[in-house]
Amino acid sequence: MKLDLLAFGVHPDDIELSCAGVLLAEKLTGKKTGAIDLTQGELGTRGSAAIRQQEAAAAAKILQLDVRENLAMADGFFQNDEINKRKVIVAIRKYQPEIILCNAPEDRHPDHARSAQLVEDATFLSGLRKIETFYNGQPQERWKPKYVFNYIQDRYLEPDFVIDISAVMDKKIEAIQAYGTQFYNPNHDEPATYISTPDFLDSIVYRGKMMGKMIGVQYAEGFISKKMIGFNSFNALIANLT
Repeated sequence: MKLDLLAFGVHPDDIELSCAGVLLAEKLTGKKTGAIDLTQGELGTRGSAAIRQQEAAAAAKILQLDVRENLAMADGFFQNDEINKRKVIVAIRKYQPEIILCNAPEDRHPDHARSAQLVEDATFLSGLRKIETFYNGQPQERWKPKYVFNYIQDRYLEPDFVIDISAVMDKKIEAIQAYGTQFYNPNHDEPATYISTPDFLDSIVYRGKMMGKMIGVQYAEGFISKKMIGFNSFNALIANLT
C-alpha cells in the first residue's frame, strides 16, 4: 500500500503526542496515512510492552491510520547502525510515502534525537539504487520521499511551519488517552512519572494553543524542516489564509 504520509516514532505514543492531529486531518481529506514505532517502549516505568501494543492499536483506530507497524528495536539502546537503517529503508520502500514525519532533532529523551537521525539517514539511503533490500522475498525498488519533517516534542523548538489541527484536537487527545497506563488515569495504581500527571496533558493542549496562535487558529502542530519549503506563486499562500 502506498502512503501519502508516514510517521515514525521511537516510542509508541510519540506520534500521538506530537503529530496525531496532522495525520488525522490529512486522513480526513482523503490521504493515506501510517505510523511506524521503532521500539515497543519496553523500558517505560508504567505498563508493559504487551500493553503498549494494545494501546497503540487502539490509538491507531482513533486516528484512522491505514497501517501501523513496530520494528521492535531495543528501547533505550538501539543504534543508528546498518541493521536498523535497513529496517527503516524496507519500511520506506514498502509504503513509498511522499512525506515522512519523525522525532524531534533534540529533546529531553535521548532516544528522540537518535531516532530522528536514524530515520533521516535511512530516508536518504532508501533513494540509492545500489542498496538492495527485500520484502516478502522480493527485491524492493528504491524510494525517495519528497520531504522529511521533524515534529516538536517535549522541549520547545522553533517550528519552520505549523498546521491547523483545530477540527481534530479532541481526537488527538482521545488518541493520547488510549495509552491509559502512560498518562494520567486515577484508576491506575502505578508509579508516578513525568508524563503521568494531569499537568502534562494540560501542557499538550497549551502547546497546541500556542502553535495555533501563531497563525490565528485555535490549535496547531509545529514542524521543523531542513529543506526549504517553496511555493510556485503567492496564490498558494492567499488560498491558505482564506
